[in-house]
Parts: sequence; C-alpha cells; structure tokens
Amino acid sequence: MTSSRNQHLTYKGNVGVGRHGWLRLTPAYSVRIVRDVVAARPREVVVTDPFSGTGTTALAAAEHGGTGQALDVNPFLIWLGNTKLRHYGDPTITATEAALADVLSTARGVMRDPDLWQPEIFKIERWWSYSALTALKALRAAIDTVAAGPTRDLLDIALCRTLIASSNAAFNHQSMSFKAPAPETPSMLYREEESAIVLDRYRREAEEIIASAALDLPGGGVVLPGDSRTMRSPDLRPCDLLLTSPPYVNRMSYIRELRPYMYWTRFLGNAQEAGELDWKAIGGTWGVATSRLNTWSTDEETPVEKDVSDVCAAIARDGGRNGPLLAAYVRKYVDDMWSHFQSAYKNIRSGGGATYIIGNSTFYRHVVPAERWYATMLREAGFVNVSVTTIRKRNSNKNLFEFDVSAVRP
Repeated sequence: MTSSRNQHLTYKGNVGVGRHGWLRLTPAYSVRIVRDVVAARPREVVVTDPFSGTGTTALAAAEHGGTGQALDVNPFLIWLGNTKLRHYGDPTITATEAALADVLSTARGVMRDPDLWQPEIFKIERWWSYSALTALKALRAAIDTVAAGPTRDLLDIALCRTLIASSNAAFNHQSMSFKAPAPETPSMLYREEESAIVLDRYRREAEEIIASAALDLPGGGVVLPGDSRTMRSPDLRPCDLLLTSPPYVNRMSYIRELRPYMYWTRFLGNAQEAGELDWKAIGGTWGVATSRLNTWSTDEETPVEKDVSDVCAAIARDGGRNGPLLAAYVRKYVDDMWSHFQSAYKNIRSGGGATYIIGNSTFYRHVVPAERWYATMLREAGFVNVSVTTIRKRNSNKNLFEFDVSAVRP
C-alpha cells in the first residue's frame, strides 16, 4: 500500500507528461498506473477504456506501440481524446506555429471590440477579472478565424489551459472554489498589462502543446462515442485488455470541472445542457440530473443486492434531508456498473484481462465498499481470477482507499 503523499499515482502525476498533461481533470488517474499495466503486455496489444475521460488509457496504449480505443458520452472528452491521439506531421506543426503568431496578432487588434462573444457562464465575473476576460474573448475570436482541423484543435487546447491558468478558480481540493478578487481592483477596470499577461500565457501554453504534438506516437488510438453500460459501437474491436478508472461512487461530477472548457469551446451552451449530459453519465448528479434522481427507481437485481440494500438503507436513515437522494445515487451507480460488467465481458477476448482502478467512499460514516462489490459483480458476469489490491490511501479519512480490481475472461 502506498502513502497518500504519492501524488504521482493521482492526476498530478500527469502534469507536464507530454500530451497527458494537456488538460487537468481532478478525477483522472495517473498515467504511471496505466503505463505499468500496459507495459506488461505485447506491443501489439489492443486496450479498451470504456470510461475515456481525458484519454489517459488510449494514449498510453498508443505510446506503447499498441492500439488504444475508448468510449465516452461526453462530446468534449471525445474531441479531447482524439486530439491527443492524432498523428501530427511536420506540415501541421509548421502551420500551427504560423497560425499561433497570427492568432496573437489578431487578438491584439480586436482586444477592445465591445461585440466579442463570451460564453453564458453563470456569474462569469467570479471566474475572470474584466481584463483577463477581455483577453480571453479576443483569443476566442482570433482562433475562430482558423479553419477547423488539427491546427485549430491544438490552439483550442492552449485556450483551455490559459483560461484555467488565468481564472479565479482554485483547484486545491477535490472540486473547486473561487479566490476572492483583490478589493482594490474594480470589476470593470481595464488593465492593459493584465490582458498582455494572458496573451503571453497563451503563447507559452501553445508552444508547449505544439512541441509535445510534434513527438509522434508509435501506436494509434481512437475515442468513440458510446455508453459504457452497453459498449455498443460498430468500430469497437474486441480487446486484449480492458483498463479503466470509472467514476468513483462519491457523487463527484465530471461535468462540473469540465464546464469552463466546454463553454469556451462551445460544446455547451447553457446549464440545462450540462445537466442533461451529466444524467447520461454513470454517477452524474449535476443540475437536472439531481432532480431526476429524486424520482428514479429500478427493479434491477444485482449480484450484490443484499449488501447494497443494507448500505443504502443506512444512508437514507442517517443522511437527513439528503439521505434518500444519496441512497438512490448509490443504488443507480451499482445498477449501471452491473450493466457495464456484463457488456465488458462480451468485449474482451478469451484470455484477456480487465483492470479497474476504483476507490471506495463514505456517506454519513457508512462505507460504500465499491471494490468488494466490483469483485462480486465481475465473478457473476463470468470473469475468473478476480483479485483486489490496495494501491494507496486517498486522504485523511481513514476509510478511503484506492484499489486495483482485476480479472480474466476465461
């Protein structure tokens, strides 16, 4: 078991690691874990991740020389994963370097245009100062002049990195909060030097991304649109290894942290769309997904029915007003994962393996033993040689750990 101080086993281990570090997402798991598992396989291995996220697994497989394939319901994550997996030749790199210079020049020219587009983010002034927002709007307008394609995608990745780096959002814990703006800075006071800092930050982010894109991948990969519960995609090949880190059963919404990226790249237009997308995801409880969960019910029988019922009853009893909602959340999560395990079995070649990196959770002091439930459901789905290994302690809560749950399809 490793210490919770081993940050290289979390998303922090991806920062600065070539394409893996292009965008930050707290629930992402470490590329080091993925590489260790993939490295034990032949170079021609086909690896599937049914919960693509930022594309860590598919990219690691391509770096190994194999084939990475992944599924996701989120169109932004599909775009991000495929942008990471693309082969960028010298002509594209040269064109992107030239386009970057043009974008910076254009942005300076339109900086004070009052008609520039901005996303419909609620209380956008909490996110960015007036001067930073002005610069980001100018960059968005300048990038929009670049034709759709690989160059535009790389420039959009740089914009995503810049908008987070220049924001008031604090990512020093599992979700996010906002730094208090400086009291001496009026919200509508334009400071040219502050906008210039944002443009310079964009230049540096873009140059780093272009440099890592220039290093080609020995293998290949693709992220496909698809639901992990059914894993139905005509382009999904049977795999030698299913390697993934599903959403943990902790009610942490991916869409919440992705929203700024998705609004600025126009994958989201409003909060209603965010809630609708979160409802499609396993573990999603953002916006409209929460209200729907309040009325959700199921007749599904899972292999861990008795244990789940007991834990959910305790959560509903001791959770006060939110207890029934969180009990329904746990129940739906288990139902969805049971559907996934049955589909996963059909998508792995005989003799192939499955590895799930998953954490347990607690609600109102009641432990939700996800790793134990995973192991039971994998056996009932037909897998053999199921094992559970503790990877690390996750934080100061003495009950929370991260596990490797592995199995083999006979």
